[in-house]
Amino acid sequence: MGTVISFSQGDRKEVQKNQLLEQLECVKAQIAKLDEQEPEDMESPEYETWGEAHEELEDLVDELLEQLDELEE
Repeated sequence: MGTVISFSQGDRKEVQKNQLLEQLECVKAQIAKLDEQEPEDMESPEYETWGEAHEELEDLVDELLEQLDELEE
């Protein structure tokens, strides 16, 4: 039979915080990679697609930062 491990509320918050920080690092790396692929022609459909993807990732960064702030409260 397995052992039940219980976590305190503080431990859970620390685990959540670490997971959010890992996700944040991953998304920021995706943004950096996407920045390297920025099309030169700002009027092209490719640039529009690139911009939408970039904006979605930036929104995700904002969402992760908000969740981290909530954990600190």
